[in-house]
Amino acid sequence: GVLKPGTVVVFAPANIVTEVKSVEMHHEALQEAVPGDNVGFNVKNVAVKDLRRGFVAGDTKNNPPKGAGDFTAQVIVLNHHGQISNGYTPVLDCHTAQHGC
Repeated sequence: GVLKPGTVVVFAPANIVTEVKSVEMHHEALQEAVPGDNVGFNVKNVAVKDLRRGFVAGDTKNNPPKGAGDFTAQVIVLNHHGQISNGYTPVLDCHTAQHGC
């Protein structure tokens, strides 16, 4: 997709809807961001404290992101120091979010 000023986005899973004010790459303003670009963007009327690590932003008009109540995953433990036993609480890392299971 493309991200540009004026795009209305939603942050999932909190369902925060807002408009993109500006898009920038390395502190330089961009007309739009395309897939593969590493950018920052400013939005209207949303405080930093309202957003959390792991939230996903997407266009409200083009397959917007939604939170999942549950999911099924296949887990492979590659390296683990120590023993996994009853009561062990693994930590799931998904992109930048971490959550104890």
